[in-house]
Amino acid sequence: MQEELNKIKAEIFKELKNIKKEGEKISATIVNDLEIKILGRKGELSKILRGIKDLGQEKRKEFGKFANNIKQEITEEFQNVKTMLNFQKNEKKNFFDITLQGDYVNKGSLNPITLVQNDLENLFSTLGFMIVDGPELESDYFCFETMNIPKHHPARDMQDTFYVETDKLDLVMRPHTSSMEVRAMKVYGAPLRCVIPGRVFRNEATDACHEHTFNQIEGLMIDKNISISNFKAIIQEMISGIFNADVKTRLRPGYFPYVEPGFELDMSCTICNDSKNGCPTCKHSGWLELGGAGMVHPHVLKAGNIDPDKFSGFAFGFGLERLAMMRYGINDIRLFNSGNLKFLEQFR
Repeated sequence: MQEELNKIKAEIFKELKNIKKEGEKISATIVNDLEIKILGRKGELSKILRGIKDLGQEKRKEFGKFANNIKQEITEEFQNVKTMLNFQKNEKKNFFDITLQGDYVNKGSLNPITLVQNDLENLFSTLGFMIVDGPELESDYFCFETMNIPKHHPARDMQDTFYVETDKLDLVMRPHTSSMEVRAMKVYGAPLRCVIPGRVFRNEATDACHEHTFNQIEGLMIDKNISISNFKAIIQEMISGIFNADVKTRLRPGYFPYVEPGFELDMSCTICNDSKNGCPTCKHSGWLELGGAGMVHPHVLKAGNIDPDKFSGFAFGFGLERLAMMRYGINDIRLFNSGNLKFLEQFR
């Protein structure tokens, strides 16, 4: 039996040597068929190994070790030949035709709110404004107390706020980014120019132009001799920069406890183009409210450790969704958080 194994080994090594000489002329199928013929379950080597059971215990142990060595040598030689052939064939497989059309890669896209926010941050940075960030889970103190809205103030009823129940801290989901105004004053003092973009939360019914979770950008400018004229100039730069066109704006008197005087900023509706009948987005008025603004109240300046006799300033808070709606002609604010990929993929 050992002679038979040695004979098979010699013959297969001779055949594999010839295969190596032939190289690319030999297909992988020929090598695989030869391997099955010798090492397969019904191969020549397997037939001889089945005879081990007829040997005595001592001879069975000795012959088994010898047979395993022979099988291992043959297996390794087959592997060497396969490796060599695969290496030679890969030289052709590595060829890449650059004229072929590439595979399509489905890329993500930014939300239009993010696009508008990025543009606003870049625009205000060129005007010398810092970009400031703050917590969404905010204290009652910074949301209301420092903003001239004490607990007994009737203006508290105007804020449909999500309050968070805690034993020790009075926390709310901030209803406006104005909560960062006094924080910024305490850190940077005056003069100060900053904008604060961020998400805010209000407990209100949703419709085409109202959401319970939306985004604002807060603006704050404090220096000596700041007036409403400075506010109008900055806002005009913002509107022109976002829309790349002359858009009509107007100021209306408005009441906000943290500014005096206060006013609301409207812009002409770019969806219906201020037509006679308007549209649901602008409530058929031809105008869309962007947000509130005004001259910073002296009490707010004092809360931020700034002397109101030396410094004055303006503040504003505008909805990013409404700016995005006007910029891209989107007629429903609820689309931004809908998860509708067909809607979002338009803004690649």
